[in-house]
Amino acid sequence: MADQAIFLGFDITFWILIFVLAIIFVSFLAAAIRMVKEYERAVIFRLGRLVGAKGPGLFFRIPFLDKLLVVDLRVITSDIPKQRVITRDNVTVDVDAVVYYRVMDPSKAIVRVVDYADATNLLAQTTLRDTLGQVELDELLAKRDELNKKIQGIIDQATETWGIKVTAVLIRDVTIPPEMQRAIAKQAEAERERRARVIVAEGELQSSKTLADAATKYQDNPIALRIRELQTLTDIAREKNMVIVTPTQTGAYLGEVVGLAGAVAKKRRSEQESER
Repeated sequence: MADQAIFLGFDITFWILIFVLAIIFVSFLAAAIRMVKEYERAVIFRLGRLVGAKGPGLFFRIPFLDKLLVVDLRVITSDIPKQRVITRDNVTVDVDAVVYYRVMDPSKAIVRVVDYADATNLLAQTTLRDTLGQVELDELLAKRDELNKKIQGIIDQATETWGIKVTAVLIRDVTIPPEMQRAIAKQAEAERERRARVIVAEGELQSSKTLADAATKYQDNPIALRIRELQTLTDIAREKNMVIVTPTQTGAYLGEVVGLAGAVAKKRRSEQESER
């Protein structure tokens, strides 16, 4: 009986030990297995030393020895708050922009900079002020695409050592002081007036050239000039003018025409009376 009790006690202890070891193994396995998504990478440090980046999917790590940091590889949108910028022509404006970037090397992004998101945002703010401070207001308003590419190139070159790729920089809004808005409006109005005067002058020039050509043709053909005079008088008569002043020769010729027209009208009236 004593031997059976000892065997039974040993058996229970064995199974308890197996159960404890199984729990430890499962816990160890659960701590060792990690998973990251397709757009993530896990940067692993073993006893403080960089091992590398793992993922996507399942991977193993040594519990209590490995520490991992997950980095997102998707494009990050960073909103740059409004920056007070003084342009080269001493105009103060507020500029708002957006920076698009992504992590290309997770290990560099973790090891070479404390907070790559904050560092990129602050670098973008400084670059925005420095770059726009070297241009005039007209260039800032008219050449926004060129300035976007220039700022992007400067930031991208600086963040390359951090494993960051800047994909785009967009100047979203430029706020101009009210007094400068009024000055720009006056300038635009003056420019439109100048263009209107130039258009009128060009029209007068073309008209004078056309009239000069017509005068040359009328000089070569006096009959055509006389017909044109009669058409002009006809146009004047349509306005019901009482007195028409004409040159002597034209007046005599016109008088003959009017007399002939009166004789024809008188003859028609007499024929109508005879029929009655």
